[in-house]
Amino acid sequence: MTIAAADVERIFRDAGALREGHFILASGRHSPLYLEKFQVLQHPAETERLCAAIAALAGSLEVETVAGPTTGGIILAHEVARQLGVRAVYAERREGAPGREFRRGFALTRGERVLVVDDIMTTGGSVQETIEAVRAAGGTVVGASVLVDRSGGSARLDVPLHALWGLDIPTYPVAECPLCAKGVPAMHPGTTPAPVSVSR
Repeated sequence: MTIAAADVERIFRDAGALREGHFILASGRHSPLYLEKFQVLQHPAETERLCAAIAALAGSLEVETVAGPTTGGIILAHEVARQLGVRAVYAERREGAPGREFRRGFALTRGERVLVVDDIMTTGGSVQETIEAVRAAGGTVVGASVLVDRSGGSARLDVPLHALWGLDIPTYPVAECPLCAKGVPAMHPGTTPAPVSVSR
């Protein structure tokens, strides 16, 4: 099953997942817009539909396992794997070190063919860290898929990438953020406003 980018956008808009404000992203960059994927992922039928499109794209890749980064990637990896009839594994942040790793007894055989999936890609960091975790565990990454590439195409991975919906939402380093310059309070999505100190 395929899905048009316009339909993916409609799903996000109808779920109230596209938010305006002053947000501190997981990458540390700031943005006036935020996509709250859990407003979409709380609806199993829509999640199933989005994952069906990813599964259809992966049909020719001979995927043996689907891997996703915590946290939203867990839901997507599980559902895409279910539809492909394979297993799902999850890469978690390393404690006290950069990157991600597989825990909880997850193991890959050498050369095991893995599709990496995630929800929203801004810089590509979480996806690339998951790719590197797969390789460190001995697997072979056959591709990556995300629901939304919000980088405007600027994020780069070293494997083929497919996004169901691509858009260009501006992001800024803290020192260059126009909202910070105007004194607009910044917030970590899903939390109360967080004070931001800016060194210039």
